[in-house]
Amino acid sequence: MTAIDRSGATLVAPRAALNFFDAQTVALPRPVTPLAAWNHLMAHPLPLMATAFRLRDAISARFGVKRIGGFSGAPRDHVQPGDMLDFFRVEAVSDHELVLTERDRHLDVMTSVMVRQNRLCITSSVVTHNLFGKLYMLPVGPAHRLIVHQMLRRLSRSLAAAAPPVQ
Repeated sequence: MTAIDRSGATLVAPRAALNFFDAQTVALPRPVTPLAAWNHLMAHPLPLMATAFRLRDAISARFGVKRIGGFSGAPRDHVQPGDMLDFFRVEAVSDHELVLTERDRHLDVMTSVMVRQNRLCITSSVVTHNLFGKLYMLPVGPAHRLIVHQMLRRLSRSLAAAAPPVQ
């Protein structure tokens, strides 16, 4: 059952039922759609992301968690509900929000990429289903916050460098 946060972002469950929640926002120096922001973020991964995903897959596979392989960086011009963006399923897409999920027996993850006026907000919500899901989130939660923070900073700088001068 999804829910809507006070910011307007779609969550995997009501806020009180979440085991992990993170929302980070950055000012956009120029307009972008949620899908364009996603494409840009995935095309310019942080150093060591591929290594982190390989490590995640190697450890998690021992516990029956499917391998996700990381992000391909392949841009998409259009997506619709049911499409896959790497390991995420597209749940919803509009002019202001792209909603992605990954669900398995250990946890459900939902990521909202939302654009409002000149702000981009990435909201991640997780519900764990068992002890492994809870243990998995112990290192992943803090790492996720740091990774998203760095990715948003890089996106803002990159878009600012490409923005036409204001007259």
